[in-house]
Amino acid sequence: MAPDPWSSLGRLLLSLGVLLILLGGTFLLVGHMPGISHLPGDIHYQKGNFSCFFPLVSMLLLSALLTLLLNLIIRLWHR
Repeated sequence: MAPDPWSSLGRLLLSLGVLLILLGGTFLLVGHMPGISHLPGDIHYQKGNFSCFFPLVSMLLLSALLTLLLNLIIRLWHR
């Protein structure tokens, strides 16, 4: 018997919802931690009325953490 496509879609949407809730909670917690928002290697340029902030190291760290998390989820999903 073939799996019902609606139940598969439902499981996927629920999983994405839980992932978004966890990701949002993480962003809320990280926003209140001192020292996380401006890591060494983040670029901040200010001249006169112009200010530009490019969080290079923060984005690399976030990318590495999300890659590890998604790989863990995918491995657990395919067991």
